[in-house]
Amino acid sequence: MKYALLPGLLALACSGCSTQPTTLSAPCPAGIPAETRCFSGKDSAGASYWIAQPSAWNGVLVLHAHGGPELGEPKAERSAEDLKRWRVMLKAGYAWAGSTYRQGGVAVRAAAEDTERLRTIFTEQVGKPRLTILHGQSWGASVAAVGAQMFPKSYDGVLLTSGVLGGGTKSYDFRLDLRVVYQALCANHPLPDEPAYPLWQGLPLGATLTRTELAARVDQCTGLRLKPGERSAEQQQKLDTLLKVVRIPERSLIGHLNWATWHFQDVAFKRVGGRNVFGNVNVRYAGSPDDAKLNAKVQRYAADPQAVAQFAADTDPGGRIAVPVLSVHAIDDPVAFVELESTFHDTMQKAGSAGHLVQSFTDDHEHSYLSDPQYAAAMQALLAWVERGEKPTPQTLATRCATLEAAFGPGCRFVPDYRSAPLSQRVPPR
Repeated sequence: MKYALLPGLLALACSGCSTQPTTLSAPCPAGIPAETRCFSGKDSAGASYWIAQPSAWNGVLVLHAHGGPELGEPKAERSAEDLKRWRVMLKAGYAWAGSTYRQGGVAVRAAAEDTERLRTIFTEQVGKPRLTILHGQSWGASVAAVGAQMFPKSYDGVLLTSGVLGGGTKSYDFRLDLRVVYQALCANHPLPDEPAYPLWQGLPLGATLTRTELAARVDQCTGLRLKPGERSAEQQQKLDTLLKVVRIPERSLIGHLNWATWHFQDVAFKRVGGRNVFGNVNVRYAGSPDDAKLNAKVQRYAADPQAVAQFAADTDPGGRIAVPVLSVHAIDDPVAFVELESTFHDTMQKAGSAGHLVQSFTDDHEHSYLSDPQYAAAMQALLAWVERGEKPTPQTLATRCATLEAAFGPGCRFVPDYRSAPLSQRVPPR
């Protein structure tokens, strides 16, 4: 385990930022390649971070924008876990840096600023990279897509993996659908004896509901965590209806419902002043045994145009990215629907930047991590594009991945001919 001291961590000069340095020495987290130099600290805005530099550094920095977003006070352990998860970057010879961000919650531009601040810390304290690649994972892909436009001179290329790329105003509509359909079927979130509230709020301020309690309510209604043979006929029908109407997989139901509860609360009360961002007035829900009955029962909400505009200004990518952008997305991603890639392509096209985007897809069924050789291939392909103008295609990416399995292990599952459908085929348009 290697120890190193990052002396005099300087702050990025920016309006409102303290310039007081913070210095911390840190051992590399377990599992990091031997001879790696690791640094950890807290920046001038209060965001914790980790930096790792391999012994045979090739001069490329991968600046990581993590997913989530986390709620509550950020914890340094989050960045350490990200470093361990993405240690393939170190194995490939790239330096890595990741921030916790200064705050939890659905705040995209602030997270992009924190990521940029970390880039400056790395440059001033470790060394000037030959190239800097901005890597956004999951919700962090939206942070990267926004950050690449905010700081156009900072990054040489952008890698987006498993990206939530529809912006806040398009990516989360289905979670309002989940709340209203779930309540129409189950009537226990909130319970009849609990104070009523508009479901777009997620939860009222001061509510004490826990994730464990919510999961128990889901079990009571749908038998979700029971074996299929242990569910009642009524539970099975409600579960089938919910999954079919909202078009989410069973394995991610509780996760999405958590998002539509606590993250919706964060959006409503911390981002847009208690107003409504999500509407469903004209949505017709389909897939239940009696769609007319279901549509008559679901609660309807109109979004506040000013709240939508405010939320969009923070969370929606503009698409004006002047450097190469490569995306990798699992076709069966249970968290960030693959159809979000079509929305991002449209965004880039409207901005006149579609020529800077290559999208690739894999036959994976996970969200948080795909495979080492696929990430190694994506980085190699992106760097070849940046340095030599060799724009990749899905097919050349698949071919490159196959050549890397000997060094990075099995796991090449690129599907070169796949194209994502429009988001409207997955989520009813508003």
